[in-house]
Amino acid sequence: MVYWLSTDDPPDAFPAIGNSIEEPNGLIAAGGDLSTLRLLAAYERGIFPWYEEGQPVLWWSPDPRCVIYPDKVHIPRRLARTISTTPFTLTANRAFEAVIDGCASPRRYTDATWITSAMRQAYVGLHTQGYAHSAEAWDGDSLVGGIYGVVMGRIFFGESMFSRARDASKILLVKLAQALQQAGFYCIDCQLPSPHLFSLGAELIPRDRFLALLPEYCSSQPEVSDWYRFFESHRD
Repeated sequence: MVYWLSTDDPPDAFPAIGNSIEEPNGLIAAGGDLSTLRLLAAYERGIFPWYEEGQPVLWWSPDPRCVIYPDKVHIPRRLARTISTTPFTLTANRAFEAVIDGCASPRRYTDATWITSAMRQAYVGLHTQGYAHSAEAWDGDSLVGGIYGVVMGRIFFGESMFSRARDASKILLVKLAQALQQAGFYCIDCQLPSPHLFSLGAELIPRDRFLALLPEYCSSQPEVSDWYRFFESHRD
């Protein structure tokens, strides 16, 4: 059975991860809200929200977990050539709201989105408070790709990415991994696997191993690292 949260429950009132269900994989709770304190409590426990408009908030902690270790990011030969000649300008935290809107836009294979209006409002709030960050790819004045996620301690919890130009999101993810490596980050949490992520070096690890990392590498304080300086060097 799925554990139900009330908006009156304390922010950290999540059940033990071991109580998640196997099908669908990792569903651990439903309900509650997307307050900053509840979101931070969730990430600290390896839990993230993912649901569609019209559903209650659904909370997940899948097993296994998909991660990218920054020092193991894989750059295919063709992508390396593209990166060396890319016309894109890369920035960080310049257009967070535009990035989240880009991620919420309909894809060629579906009009559905899990970035509901409530999710947008919640993550814009996290950005304002220094927890959520974005990386952008620009072709002139046009935003052609973006990634956003939550940064806590030395873990970048990736939420979503989009691309309007060939390889824009791949370039961003590679450059993000390189910047995070320079800043001493441990991993990028990709949450769920995809062929796109596997092509760039993502791997699956047991959920127990991922959860064991959190006390050491995850912090509930706003991120003060200078990881984004890698992108700032590309600013106009």
